[in-house]
Amino acid sequence: MIQKILSPLSILLTISFSTAQPLSKTEIMKWQFGKKAAVSLTYDDGSINQFTQALPIMNRLNIPATFYIITGQIPGATYQGKFIGRPVEQIINETATAPTNATNLFERASAIGFLGLQGTLEYHTKAGAAVDAEKPEDAYTIIDGAYQKVREGAFKPKSNQDNRKGITWDEIREYARQGHEFGSHTVTHPYLAALDEVNMLYELEKSKAEILNQLGERYTFSAECPYGTENERVMEYAYKIYPALRNRMPEPWLEEINRPSKMLPGTSKKEIVQWQRGATTKTPLPLMKSWVDTVASHSNNWLVLVFHGVDGIGYEALPHEMLDEYFQYMKQREADLWIATFADVTKYMRERKSATVVVKESKEKIVVTLTHSLEKKWYDVPLTLKTFIPNQWKSVQVKQGAKTEKLISSSDSRGTFVLYQAMPNAGPVELSVSSK
Repeated sequence: MIQKILSPLSILLTISFSTAQPLSKTEIMKWQFGKKAAVSLTYDDGSINQFTQALPIMNRLNIPATFYIITGQIPGATYQGKFIGRPVEQIINETATAPTNATNLFERASAIGFLGLQGTLEYHTKAGAAVDAEKPEDAYTIIDGAYQKVREGAFKPKSNQDNRKGITWDEIREYARQGHEFGSHTVTHPYLAALDEVNMLYELEKSKAEILNQLGERYTFSAECPYGTENERVMEYAYKIYPALRNRMPEPWLEEINRPSKMLPGTSKKEIVQWQRGATTKTPLPLMKSWVDTVASHSNNWLVLVFHGVDGIGYEALPHEMLDEYFQYMKQREADLWIATFADVTKYMRERKSATVVVKESKEKIVVTLTHSLEKKWYDVPLTLKTFIPNQWKSVQVKQGAKTEKLISSSDSRGTFVLYQAMPNAGPVELSVSSK
């Protein structure tokens, strides 16, 4: 069973008191318990060996992961892939006389994969890549070529047999109970940049609705739009539906270095750096380990790892033995690394940035009130606080609501302190000398 690891980040708030009182400081730590970096393991597509081979390794090591699943391919899914629009025969007929252009590209690219023919979806994907690369003329040519072949009868009919096999919703619910995050990877994994509005919204909204019905609201927080798209039009729609996207984060204080970028995280001047790296069949294990070493050597890095296939099943499949060694390497660095789901790290960072800390103290106790203004149904991750205390306080009782713990104080160049977890908007935290 994965134990939920609760988080941290760092805003320094200094509260001054009258000259008769000592100066008290409370910080919200940047990463959990002052660790040097955050790491999130994410998987795309939901192929079977991610769960039969990789997930048991992570459970053995007590490491949580985030899985972005294609909801329409899971047996029993309510929402299946479909084209929403005019009869496809009308669209096919029009392509004989009207070339593809900016006014009809999205409709034609949305329909091309749903003509009941083998091989047409490939043209949708190629056109989407061209749109994503800001080469619309190439997309027009690709779609024109596809429909010409359709009119010429070059494609064979699809079989109506449902051959879907793999992970079930019951199994996903069990894995979620073990501490893993599940998020949307759309209904059918299309190139969203090539879809018209109604079909794009269907893919985004119905995938969310499926997850809501199957797993609950908690798992509708984050999503990954397929192919790592950062298309502006897609991002505008997707951010209205999901609070967080692995594709892109909108925060001005966050430097996002995505997979194709050669920028190194240490060169950024932003407060937090999200460094995404994708492991493929051509990625040597020493390079993958170096990513971990790099973020652990800085104080503001969040390494987001992207995996796909495992043991021959799925895109760029990696052997589970390689993943086992890699995850053990991370686990050995756990003193420096906070390994958490994509959602938990995102929530923690946003909570920290919006948090307010108020401190009151007397000789007997210090009272810390922690609040944030974010939507409470989403932002419920405890923050890790560092409060400086009188030097003579060696054993400290920390109490918030019904929760009480006793901690041994530590010290650094600035004085004596304790680190502890505090839930925002859950009442004051009282620190006092423990009677042991």
